[in-house]
Amino acid sequence: MRPVAISLGDPAGIGPEVIAKSWEAREAEDLPCFFVVGDAAAVRAVWDGPVQQIHDPADAEKVFSEALPCLQVADAGEIVPGSPTLDGARCAFQSLEAATGLARSESASALVTAPVSKAQLAQVGFTHPGQTEFVAERCGVGRENIVMMLAGPTLRVVPITIHMPYAAVPQALTSSLIRSRALATVRGLRRLFGIEKPRLAMAGLNPHAGEGGLLGDEERTIIEPALAQLRSEGVDITGPHAADAMFSARARREYDAALCCYHDQALIPIKALHFDDGVNMTLGLPIVRTSPDHGTAFALAGSGQAHPGAMIAAIRMARDAELFRRAWNETGQPA
Repeated sequence: MRPVAISLGDPAGIGPEVIAKSWEAREAEDLPCFFVVGDAAAVRAVWDGPVQQIHDPADAEKVFSEALPCLQVADAGEIVPGSPTLDGARCAFQSLEAATGLARSESASALVTAPVSKAQLAQVGFTHPGQTEFVAERCGVGRENIVMMLAGPTLRVVPITIHMPYAAVPQALTSSLIRSRALATVRGLRRLFGIEKPRLAMAGLNPHAGEGGLLGDEERTIIEPALAQLRSEGVDITGPHAADAMFSARARREYDAALCCYHDQALIPIKALHFDDGVNMTLGLPIVRTSPDHGTAFALAGSGQAHPGAMIAAIRMARDAELFRRAWNETGQPA
């Protein structure tokens, strides 16, 4: 298996630190070989461990046991942890583009993206809503065909609608969107997690899943028709469920992934349960792409206090998903 490529993220954020700490924990956490793509100086600015520049991804395995491999693709300029700059944003952009290309060409087995600042990237010509949409475009996949899954050891969630005001959710939530997200989730669970017969649970939009129409009718007019269509297509899906009762330990044992109507309905439970080991995975791509489920945390950068748990989990999940993906490609069946 080829090494995993990790894009640096914003060099002034906590990305360089959590990548370095993941390398420190490589043996204890049984991590695969990986290398960082970006500016080695950003790692050295926050870590005094060994960093070895490489010129080819294949060289990562030669040095991984002794040093963190870094494929230099950009100069981030003067690096002050916690103080983002436009040079740093350009470095993050170039790092993401290079790392995506390496995964797409199979020079790397999978892609892990460290956190970036969307505001900073926008100032240097980055026109995508986020890294997910950029990676999808570079892979030739329309953004309507990708799905964001947040995953931890005991919970996987998929938001049907993502970054929009809550007031816009009822209009954006359609039966066809629910169906497409659910089918993509089923494919992802089979191909990337090795789950032969995925079980889905759908949250309602309104309190108590609408209480039979007393607290809103979106469950009856939008969600229930979508679930009926999915069941007719062979999808194992239950709901709509009252969201406040879906995430107990007992409830989570009844499904493999929860579909949620809006951003916070999905992200509040995953972050409450798995703040330090939650992973963002993009479903629907021809490559495996994961990311730690946290941001740049500029206020924490340079303090030495950044927790590497989510990055470690993202690297491990990328490795495992790639192995499942290979098995699927070879046999057409979950591993």
